[in-house]
Amino acid sequence: MKNYKIHSLLALIAIFSTTVAAEESTTTQQKSRQVQTVTDILEKPGVLTPKGSFVLDSSLTYTQNSSNTVSVVGYTVLPSLIVGLIRASDIDRTTLTFGLTGRYGITNRLEVEARIPWVYRNDSISERDINGPSNSPTTKTLEGNDIGDIEAAFKYQFNLLEAPYWIGSLRFKSTTGTSPYDVPLDDTNDFKELPTGSGFPSIEPGVTMIMPLDPAVLFLNASYIWNIKDDVSVQIPATDETPSTQINTIDLGDTISLGAGMGFAVNPKFSFSIGLNHKTILKSKVNGGYPADAKLLQLDTISFGANYAINRETTLNVGAAAGLTADAPDFQLTIRIPYTLK
Repeated sequence: MKNYKIHSLLALIAIFSTTVAAEESTTTQQKSRQVQTVTDILEKPGVLTPKGSFVLDSSLTYTQNSSNTVSVVGYTVLPSLIVGLIRASDIDRTTLTFGLTGRYGITNRLEVEARIPWVYRNDSISERDINGPSNSPTTKTLEGNDIGDIEAAFKYQFNLLEAPYWIGSLRFKSTTGTSPYDVPLDDTNDFKELPTGSGFPSIEPGVTMIMPLDPAVLFLNASYIWNIKDDVSVQIPATDETPSTQINTIDLGDTISLGAGMGFAVNPKFSFSIGLNHKTILKSKVNGGYPADAKLLQLDTISFGANYAINRETTLNVGAAAGLTADAPDFQLTIRIPYTLK
């Protein structure tokens, strides 16, 4: 039963331990888990990358999100009488992210990780004035592809012998991706292309609890993403009194993340899992205050995953997530292939 426990434990972490930005995984004992003896398990019970091992993890993530809105450019005289222009918009957003992650076990309790993403984005925006002179929609397509924000992380397993296992993590996100404030604007003050990064560095401490209950594994995690505020140059329409650029101090809203899940091992090669994840994105500040359109966002998703051990070195992970709230992505599919080098 020990192989069942280790297999489902690793599969569960691989599928559900993610950040948006970034995805985490600890399916790193592929080479040893199928040939472990009881003595090996007692001597090396860690769930992180074993000491001296290196894992190369390639992933492809597809994200789809749609938004249908109706806005009124005018004012309401009575609840049934609107003076102004009624505009309907339909936005379809598609994002493809190819990630290359490397993890190395410094000790059996400590591992270091680095991730390099490449991002492709495509937005299709269709707008139609309902009460205007023409009912024909206008459609435009925006694209963007470039390197994303490179990340680095440290993970440490606090206890080795007694369950539940507790793992702490600290993740750093850079600003190597194209910032929204560096993308050129057109004559209508809209993007000419789409950004591939957030534009702000961030630090994310987190903690994970793993409780093996043969042949299942329970999983809980919590993290906090602190976005470091920065001064950015914002392009604005030029007038006689106002310059064409303005320096603003942007404090991007931090993110509180909570997750829970359960994995179940069917056999030593195959396991599946299910989980829930909640994120609260706090309001962003501009020049020390909240703008009028600042919002507190709530993102809830339900996730399903499957993990298959192809051989002693290679694993195939497939995970799917569906949004439960309006702000969450509609659908996300991730395929990961971790390969262990001893």
